[in-house]
Amino acid sequence: MRPIFASLVALTLAAQAAEESKPTVAIYDLEGKLSEAGRPQASLLDFGGMQADRPLTLFDLTRSLAKAAEDPDVKAVVLDIDDAELGLAQLQEIQTRLKAIRAAGKDVWLYSDTFSNATALLGANANHFTLMPEGDVSFSGVHSESMYYKGLLDKVGVQADVIHIGDFKSYGEEYYRTGPSEYAQKQRDELIGGVYDQIVASVSEGRKLPKEKITEMIDRGTFTAKEAKDAGLVDDLKYRTDFSETIKKTYAGANLNRSYELPDLDGPEIKGIFDVFKMMFKDDKSKHSKDDFVAVVALDSDISDDSIAPVRAEILKLVKDEHAKALVLRVNSPGGSALSSEVLWEATDEWTKTKRPFVVSMGEVAASGGYYVSSGAEKIFAEPGTITGSIGVVGMKMVIGGALEKLGITTSATQRGKNAGAMSMYRPYSEDEAKLIRESMLSVYGTFKKRVQDGRSAKLKGDLESLAGGRVYTGTRGLEIGLVDEIGGLEEAIDYAAEKAGLTADDAKLRPEPKSMIEGLFSKPDKNDDDSVVRMGRQISPIAKAVTGSIEGMQLSTLPAPMRDAVKRVLQRIEASEHSAIQLIGPDISIPLK
Repeated sequence: MRPIFASLVALTLAAQAAEESKPTVAIYDLEGKLSEAGRPQASLLDFGGMQADRPLTLFDLTRSLAKAAEDPDVKAVVLDIDDAELGLAQLQEIQTRLKAIRAAGKDVWLYSDTFSNATALLGANANHFTLMPEGDVSFSGVHSESMYYKGLLDKVGVQADVIHIGDFKSYGEEYYRTGPSEYAQKQRDELIGGVYDQIVASVSEGRKLPKEKITEMIDRGTFTAKEAKDAGLVDDLKYRTDFSETIKKTYAGANLNRSYELPDLDGPEIKGIFDVFKMMFKDDKSKHSKDDFVAVVALDSDISDDSIAPVRAEILKLVKDEHAKALVLRVNSPGGSALSSEVLWEATDEWTKTKRPFVVSMGEVAASGGYYVSSGAEKIFAEPGTITGSIGVVGMKMVIGGALEKLGITTSATQRGKNAGAMSMYRPYSEDEAKLIRESMLSVYGTFKKRVQDGRSAKLKGDLESLAGGRVYTGTRGLEIGLVDEIGGLEEAIDYAAEKAGLTADDAKLRPEPKSMIEGLFSKPDKNDDDSVVRMGRQISPIAKAVTGSIEGMQLSTLPAPMRDAVKRVLQRIEASEHSAIQLIGPDISIPLK
């Protein structure tokens, strides 16, 4: 019996080895937004149900694509991004990974029902770019619109009292103007022009077509899928069923893997109360790693006490973790509260005191407060299309006196101290109060510049003040003037940090480990560290609640998704301004690429 058993074991192992070495085609069907932190984000107007699955992160995707380039068993990758909502920096990161796959002699297949800026950028790095024969073509350039809310705030009786430090520091204009100022428009023109040039150059390089040909096709405004193929913008026209058959025939016998080197995103299976109890008492082993690693921590939101609390807590936890040998901070933030920016900067400063590598990877935007918290890194990576800079300060408070009048409510104030009522929500700043606020803002501006000067002094190309004043730059321009060190994505930042720490990129871990909404709800709360005497709290803004209540009756659900998202963002920022009157936040410039 023993020889027979040994033979069965040998056959089983041989079968497993054959299966493992079987040619693989990695398939990526990207849908919705690609998360940076892996933490589900709730908002004032989002009351959706709890979800058991956790989001796919950029970290997950880039890890998988990087391994696909190195794995000899992977013969090709296939992407379908029609339902994806990817920003320019994420697209450029994926482009870099696809280039590496092509350089390794593997095939990159991309299928799409539409030809847009996003599909054109990724298709430029595919050697098999297939478009649906009757596919929609919307490759007509870059169009960006910003919303202005003065009329809305007038309707609900709310007034924005805004003070700017820096001519180009345009954040806040959307609350008291109906259109951009001259400086804001100039800045917008430069940014959109820079993004447009990057798209043209990237498609031109990838498809090996003259830039003039690309701009000619863009300026035609509309053309058919066949004309796109005839022009060399795509390789083939097929329906999905035919495309699928082509993949199967081309890689006959290959393993068509839809989860290649990706984590399990399905989350826990909840069938009853005992499954809930199991989650509640589950030991999170990720908190007790015994292997050295590169920690990747993501800041993926406006900066407020609430948003930075988990990021700050994780960094301070890593400071005490002897196995955390390097820190990569992924910053995708337009900034926010000046005070919260300083609080998070202090946490990164605690890390730098350990003399372990600190690297920043900039995402879609890392401006104002987002740049503030990045400034202490020894190396900053940004994508060409990253929006960064915006070194300047805005002071703002929302005044609801008009809203009270609409309700027939009047107020009467008594105070001791000349400036005791400066932050009253019932009236604008007086002239003297505005001067005091401006003095405070100048102090914050000075600290902001000092943080940048201390972190970047030897690298800046020119006087800091000439680069500041609220000016915003693309990553490409940021490299030229010394605000960033290298053009590259999250993977390049991880590679650099790992090398500095004597580790490999495979040792990188996204911290805290991503969880679904329902896992986050039932997981054990982090214990307060022994030396954490005080903890960060959170306040709910009465202004935001008042505006939310007024907006809820305006049938917000009937607005297009981008407008709903914009209004949600407005409410979040109104709330943030009530927590902290002085804001380090960049302009809200949306660049849709679908």
